[in-house]
Amino acid sequence: MTNQPSAERYAELLVATRVRERALFLPLRMPNELELQARWFAGEFGKNFASATGDKIDIVQFGTWNREAGPDFRDAAVRVNGSEPLRGCIEIDLVDRNWDSHGHAINPAFEETVLHVFVDKSDREFFTRTKSNRNVPQVRIDPAILPEAFSANIPLARPGRCQAPLGNLPEDRVRSVLDAAAQFRLQKKAARISAKIDNHGRDEALFQEIAAALGYKENKLPLTLIAQRLSLKTLRKNLDDAEAILFGLAGFLETPDLAIYKKSAKNYVRELWDGWWPQRDRLQRLILPAKIWKLSSTRPVNHPQRRLAALAILVHKWPAFRRSLGKRTAAAMENFFHTLDHPFWKFHYTMTADASPEPMALVGESRVADILANVIFPFWRVEDVDVWPKYAKLPARLTNRRLETAATRLFGNDARRRDFTKTIAHQQALLQIYEDFCLQDNSDCAHCPFPEQMANWR
Repeated sequence: MTNQPSAERYAELLVATRVRERALFLPLRMPNELELQARWFAGEFGKNFASATGDKIDIVQFGTWNREAGPDFRDAAVRVNGSEPLRGCIEIDLVDRNWDSHGHAINPAFEETVLHVFVDKSDREFFTRTKSNRNVPQVRIDPAILPEAFSANIPLARPGRCQAPLGNLPEDRVRSVLDAAAQFRLQKKAARISAKIDNHGRDEALFQEIAAALGYKENKLPLTLIAQRLSLKTLRKNLDDAEAILFGLAGFLETPDLAIYKKSAKNYVRELWDGWWPQRDRLQRLILPAKIWKLSSTRPVNHPQRRLAALAILVHKWPAFRRSLGKRTAAAMENFFHTLDHPFWKFHYTMTADASPEPMALVGESRVADILANVIFPFWRVEDVDVWPKYAKLPARLTNRRLETAATRLFGNDARRRDFTKTIAHQQALLQIYEDFCLQDNSDCAHCPFPEQMANWR
């Protein structure tokens, strides 16, 4: 190996001694249909597939979320065996036979379906056919290939076997390992965003990524769904009602009874409702179910209603956001997010809570740091900007359960542990190593190659 820490050096570790055992901590969880649909639309399963009958299927356009009865996505386009693109709808099911059991085969709303996507295959052969008896190509997707889960219940752990070699390494060599893993992770995030740009364009990709980052781990999925179902382009065309449409689609305006709201909130909610009700019937099918939101474990300042308000302000301020983005400095982006303001939400935790006596930032420092790490710097990396020197200096603003678990596994009670988690880059590095090695090993460290690799790291 060379002395230059890089993404390539870290990648060599994975290629040379890939851990092959089943993951120890991650449960074998089947994503629900909404999550599958969101991740399909984001392009996380890819664009090129082999059908159930061996045909080559290429996704030309992922389409748009269907606002009416029928398949999940409309206005899509697929190419079969290199032919001219077929335009129509895409339906996603957990099981292939759901096409029949859900009545799609006799429903004229599914007549224009050009692709049926499913996860689990039935015991016997199944063919997807429309009411007119037209055969629809089938593609099977595997959630196991997804890069990461929207959320995962990761247990805290005891120190791993790698604690000893890492503890014996000089500080500069430990930092070299972390730098390599951080660059590798940054490169992966950039590749994901690049694919999303190819699928949906630069602005829509950025909008969807920021929405997901605003949701943090508890509400990443619902905010992602909202940004997918209500494109930035659509919202920018309806700026006067954009906030109302966002809150309506989120399901936060399902109770028009103003009596449940505090005096300070009634005028605000009335304005939202007045903007939402003319749109409600048209968007009814896309309204998120209440159960998708996680509210109980969320800090009041991070309540999803506040996050949604921040997304609404971002829609209004998008030209200013792009100007700040073009400066390619963390300071410019931090300043943009810190200056976002909302007359109601800077004094309210939720739509029904009492007003706060002190103003609150719409997007706090820790959330801005997360957006920088997971969206902005990877986006700049896509544009071939050398972001590493600035990225490596970004101070860490927060920690979380998964990060503390990773730090415990790798460093135990090493006195230097805190020094190795002071920057966003090194926090991201710990997460990458944890995902690539700890979560892919079921031998409780006995057969994991990482400790020996670290002992030989030069």
